[in-house]
Amino acid sequence: MAGSVEEQKKLKLYSYFRSTCSHRVRIVLKLKGLEYEYKAVNLLKGEHFSPEFTKLNPIGYVPVLVDEDIVVSDSFAILLYLEEKYPQHPLLPRDLQRRAINYQAANIVSSSIQPFQNICVLVSNGAGSILRRKLIQMSSMFGLGIILGKVLQHLRSYYMTMLGNMPLEMKSIWQIAL
Repeated sequence: MAGSVEEQKKLKLYSYFRSTCSHRVRIVLKLKGLEYEYKAVNLLKGEHFSPEFTKLNPIGYVPVLVDEDIVVSDSFAILLYLEEKYPQHPLLPRDLQRRAINYQAANIVSSSIQPFQNICVLVSNGAGSILRRKLIQMSSMFGLGIILGKVLQHLRSYYMTMLGNMPLEMKSIWQIAL
């Protein structure tokens, strides 16, 4: 009896293996050390439009996380939910400014860049060819670098001024990271 109650309390992640949105959630679940049941949803077969799945998420997007009676969809919302409910191994800095920058970077990825890689965008733009898909992916990754570089540029000078007080080994790590 205890085993069945334990199974019911286990997180369930409805996901597609190629979905970068789902991938973000799987990474966070692993970093936080949370066990979950993987529920495969094949987007290419249209399983995200099944009555069973649209009960969980009426718009038919993955990922969807089920935590007992709580259902959360959208990778960013899921990440925030996991961070709040399961505070072990925190992913966000305590400093409010740094936390806001993390939110900003995550929003840029999920709202501005990520949509270009979604299947519905690729299909509706007639991106059936491998070359066209690669061009869309490359341009979105290039855009990510430029956008995030601009967002984080002002922080580089702030953190570089801190290098003067660090031991040589730490300076090398920070200069590589920045």
